[in-house]
Amino acid sequence: MLNIQSKLPGVGTTIFSVMSKLAAEHKAINLSQGFPDYPSDPKLTELVHKAMKDGFNQYAPMPGNILLKETITQKVHNMYGISYNPDTEVTVTAGGTQAIFTALATIINPGDEVIIFEPAYDCYAPTIRLFGGLVKTYELTPPAYGIDWDMVKKLFTANTRMIILNSPQNPSGSILSDEDMQALIKLVSGTDILILSDEVYEHLIYDGQQHKSVMLYPELRERSFIVASFGKLLHATGWKLGYCLAPEKLTKEFRKVHQFNVFSVNSPMQQAIAEYLQDPENYTGITSFFEEKRNYFRGLLAASRFELLPCHGSYFQSASYAHFSDEKDTDFSIRLIKEFGVATIPVSAFYQKSTDHKIIRFCFAKENSTLLQAAEKLKNV
Repeated sequence: MLNIQSKLPGVGTTIFSVMSKLAAEHKAINLSQGFPDYPSDPKLTELVHKAMKDGFNQYAPMPGNILLKETITQKVHNMYGISYNPDTEVTVTAGGTQAIFTALATIINPGDEVIIFEPAYDCYAPTIRLFGGLVKTYELTPPAYGIDWDMVKKLFTANTRMIILNSPQNPSGSILSDEDMQALIKLVSGTDILILSDEVYEHLIYDGQQHKSVMLYPELRERSFIVASFGKLLHATGWKLGYCLAPEKLTKEFRKVHQFNVFSVNSPMQQAIAEYLQDPENYTGITSFFEEKRNYFRGLLAASRFELLPCHGSYFQSASYAHFSDEKDTDFSIRLIKEFGVATIPVSAFYQKSTDHKIIRFCFAKENSTLLQAAEKLKNV
């Protein structure tokens, strides 16, 4: 009998897969996993068909389609006024998660420490451990999920190698401010600490606020991998396409791993996205689109017993049920599926210690009719 030692003992199937499977089994409305239930722009899918007919069916260049990389840098310049070199500082990846995985694989050696802020996207900690790194967690608390940077500094040791940021944040919907970034600059100044900034929800930020990307701060940009996702931008999460921006020195190392991980990603879709994003209107309108959905969903839930937490970004709305139930959030979420027909995500799944604040996460990237049906069921809870 084979004796296999797991590199990730205790890690099972992700909570997203678990809840989506339960939703399907009980025919529940799925507001758990973060994907739209409406189609992407037909113009975009037509461009994919055109790219296939035009012969973009073989391997793309390892760092990415040249036109797409140039389009990315133009988009970044349009939005932030920052210039990246498309040849040496942009790499197209198989989604945001692959970019995160590759950045960590590039940098983390056994014994290196990485600071993450929880609740956190669930790929961070397992990937760090996979490469022998040590996870140092800073637990954010509801409802504001703010950061006390003096407390973060206490996590620093001689082995601190990287800090992972996520703004707008999944699952809390919180965002980092200029004050946060200035505090971070002071902490990392004079160190070799790198930053992995997960900015896949960069366009989904509301109420007139501006996304404070690390690229806006030269002191941070020079030490940062920035990860973005076309899946979130184009309502096409199943395409698994994203990219990583980083200074040339970091990108050179990133690509060493990337070439032996996936080498290159979907060729016709890269070409189609490059052509589609030539028109800035195809990415500038997404903010108002999702802000309207957030407002609509919050309005629907106002008649329920749930206490809605602030949502400044992302397409997730968190809600507390602590004032009417003392159930574990995992048990409560399962009961919502079985008894009320709505699937959510228990936020304790985003903490290493399964910290339970009695909060669940809804995804509002759904048709308004879907949100209405779900809200009517949730009013009965």
